[in-house]
Amino acid sequence: MKLSIVIVNYNVKHFLEQCLKSVQNATQNIEKEIFVVDNNSVDGSNKMVSNLFPEVILIANKENVGFSVANNQAIKRSTGEYVLLLNPDTIVPENCFEKILAFADSKPDLGGCGVHMVDGQGNFLPESKRGLPTPEVALYKMIGLNKIFPKSKKFGKYHLGYLPENENNEIDILSGAFMLMRKKTLDEVGLLDETFFMYGEDIDLSYRIKQGGWKNYYFANTNIIHYKGESTKKLSTNYVRVFYKAMIIFAEKHYTGRNKKLFKFFINAAIYARAGLAVGVNIIKKFWQPALESILIFLSLYLLKDYWEEHIKFIKAYPREMVTIHLPYYSAVWVLTMWFNGSYSSPFNFSKLARSILLGALIIFMIYGLLPDHLHFSRGIILFGTLVVAALLFAWRTLLHFVKYRTLDFSQRNYTKSILVGGKSQWEKVTKLLKSYNNNYQQVGYVSDVKATDHQWLGTINQLKELVKIYGINEIIFSNESITTEKTMQLMNDIGPNINYFTIPEDSNFVIGSHSKNANGLYIGEQIELNLSKQDKRSQKRLFDITIALVSLVLAPIFYLWGKTRKWSSNSISVLTGKKTWVGYSSSITAKLPSMKPGVYRTDYQLKEPNSHFSENLDSQYAKNYAISLDLSIMVHSN
Repeated sequence: MKLSIVIVNYNVKHFLEQCLKSVQNATQNIEKEIFVVDNNSVDGSNKMVSNLFPEVILIANKENVGFSVANNQAIKRSTGEYVLLLNPDTIVPENCFEKILAFADSKPDLGGCGVHMVDGQGNFLPESKRGLPTPEVALYKMIGLNKIFPKSKKFGKYHLGYLPENENNEIDILSGAFMLMRKKTLDEVGLLDETFFMYGEDIDLSYRIKQGGWKNYYFANTNIIHYKGESTKKLSTNYVRVFYKAMIIFAEKHYTGRNKKLFKFFINAAIYARAGLAVGVNIIKKFWQPALESILIFLSLYLLKDYWEEHIKFIKAYPREMVTIHLPYYSAVWVLTMWFNGSYSSPFNFSKLARSILLGALIIFMIYGLLPDHLHFSRGIILFGTLVVAALLFAWRTLLHFVKYRTLDFSQRNYTKSILVGGKSQWEKVTKLLKSYNNNYQQVGYVSDVKATDHQWLGTINQLKELVKIYGINEIIFSNESITTEKTMQLMNDIGPNINYFTIPEDSNFVIGSHSKNANGLYIGEQIELNLSKQDKRSQKRLFDITIALVSLVLAPIFYLWGKTRKWSSNSISVLTGKKTWVGYSSSITAKLPSMKPGVYRTDYQLKEPNSHFSENLDSQYAKNYAISLDLSIMVHSN
């Protein structure tokens, strides 16, 4: 056996399918065995592998045992001269394995080998070649010197930026996304260290390979696509915790004395810095617009107050409470109304914005009426303030839209001009698929070397670069039935990273790609719109939860007569603190549905006996058709 390929999967069924199809095409002339180790996925991955790839050796774990353990399970059963660890979110070209195995055979000292990797936009991924993360290298990376001086032999060691990306070279560290190793080397230095659950295991094994007297190489004569969103992951506090914990394990294992202390110091400093950055960035991304608009609303009302004093009321000044009480709560009510009405999740939906402003004005008038007489200053400011705030927000959001999309055509903000490299039948299938995903898609036509007379055929594949310019294309979809992966990657390199690239695997009903170099891989399949996926519906659900919880606590003495005080009170507190929701899913298989806290009541309240099939269907219907009335109905009928 020449090659054993090991793929560890966890809930990425469609990426895995595309990966396996590319592996099949690339190993037709190679004696190989393919392992898929599934870490208890709930998305139907195992069934897909069994049905579509019966020759693949499937190891189905009953729990998520982690990356290292899962790989080792397959490596121990492998019989190949070489073992390849491959991520499921990768695509390999047809000649990839033949090239890299020939290179490995020519290097008797080769223990491990990586390749030139690009993301979904065709951008080179610098982790294709890495240096050893010594304390010095870690420091330069932490303070950003590796990015300022990427080509420096001193500061650019982390990604070995001084080594040309298009030349073969000896390196220190391989990437776990594509890690080819000689089986003899693994027999000598050992398998992946199972202390590492995720991240760091590739660094540790690469280091041990070099310690064992072998060499690691970077092979630049073949490319693979690796869909990933590294910058997105790095803004996750969970990523920070897991990744840097792995680095500390590495330091404890391989460094001693001063080096260990320095490395751990830098790592701990990085944990706090990255965690702080992650929290800060996430807060800013979520709240910058409401915060800015609350300031704009307050300032506009303040200026209106000055005008009202001087030209309408002809008074010297309103009491101080006008500025310290009234204007702040006016601003807060309008911002909160927009938030709970979903105006921030779709900021350019002006009908939703108008409804929010009118509802906010109504709430402000109600609060105004409840205030004591000595705090009743001017209903006119509320009335005209509503008009001022509406005009201000409409103008501001129009400006924001123009800056973001460079157009005042609000219906075209998600406008995509897409072209398919494939045949007529594939073009019709993709067009239907994309329309179900986004109505603003414009599928311009298809490109194929098989000439056609219909108006959808635009030209041949060699004319693709010119056609992109002529038609203003911003998205290209490659059909694997019509074009090889190697040719696809050549075209991506020729056209450049300013286009969104997607592929549709052979005999599949989905499209895979990436909208940006910093985004996770994107799957586009037939879409079923779920109400519970909409931010305004989720906000309404949370507002409903809070309202019922508060009312329940106020009415606790009445519930005491029913003997339910303790139950209702404890549940109300859990709902208020966000630990529970009043109505939640009944099934544990909810990977395809929007996430939700455990429910006090469940969607399967009508079932006399548990039934997993019905529970899944009820959960799907609940997420699809969610409304506050549905929660009320379930709560009433459950009691």
